[in-house]
Amino acid sequence: MPLPLTVGEKAQMKKKHPCGGDVFTLERVGADVRISCDTCGAQIRMPRREFEKKVKKLLQQETEKLQDVPAEE
Repeated sequence: MPLPLTVGEKAQMKKKHPCGGDVFTLERVGADVRISCDTCGAQIRMPRREFEKKVKKLLQQETEKLQDVPAEE
């Protein structure tokens, strides 16, 4: 079963990009995946299956963390 991916999510990869960064932002999700390096902005396209093998973990967005915290009134 494929990983649940959404556009805008951050992913940490197993290997670093040549610029030294290992965190990427998902820009397109489907049969193919397009990611951009958060350090240098380079865009990389690859099949989804290849991406799922190369990803180390998906990072949570700060907005998702804020939604879980109850608002103080």
